Amino acid sequence: MTNESAPASLLRTLGIEIAVPLGVYYGLHSLGASDFTALALSGVFPLARTLFQFAKHRTLNGLALVVLVTNVVGMLLTFVSGDARMMIAKDSIGSGITGVVILISAFTAQPIMTKALRPFLTHGKADHEAAWERLQPNNRFRTVLRRGSFIWGAGFILESAARVIGAFTLPVSTMVWLSTVLFVASFAVIMVVAGASAKEAGEMVAREAGAKQLVAA
Repeated sequence: MTNESAPASLLRTLGIEIAVPLGVYYGLHSLGASDFTALALSGVFPLARTLFQFAKHRTLNGLALVVLVTNVVGMLLTFVSGDARMMIAKDSIGSGITGVVILISAFTAQPIMTKALRPFLTHGKADHEAAWERLQPNNRFRTVLRRGSFIWGAGFILESAARVIGAFTLPVSTMVWLSTVLFVASFAVIMVVAGASAKEAGEMVAREAGAKQLVAA
């Protein structure tokens, strides 16, 4: 994966996960559907997409599993309660749970965001991939990567809290779009901060790759 394809894939995924549900909600709402019905049906697509990806690849990492379970449980709870606000809060709570999992992983041997960060730092180049592997025992390198998961985890928890509060205090029609705005804006800020934090790791990879080439020459 190249440096260009990684963010492009990320943006495409966000577009699918956000634009489609929003379009379904407002389309059904304009046809007279209730807030709950429109929200329930708009949530079917992301859930179906997650299940399809699992069935296709037969693999599911820890983070994806948390998201899947949160979606399933959230849908069941909201269908039982019939509360449109719960539908909005469900996604916000799911984001918070995801943040907690990422944050906890930052203190383990395998921080979740490290795998997602790798393509951005190696650019898919063989020498950079090899440099990444050689840097694995480096304490400073591991600390920088661990910091990335901490930033993503803490960021998701904060944006989740803001959206949950809004879900139960603001009008449903307002929170349908505002929740998305808050998520996208928070995601952008987290990505910028985490990217700046990871710059040191990228420089370490580049230096290591360059040093190896000099030795080989």
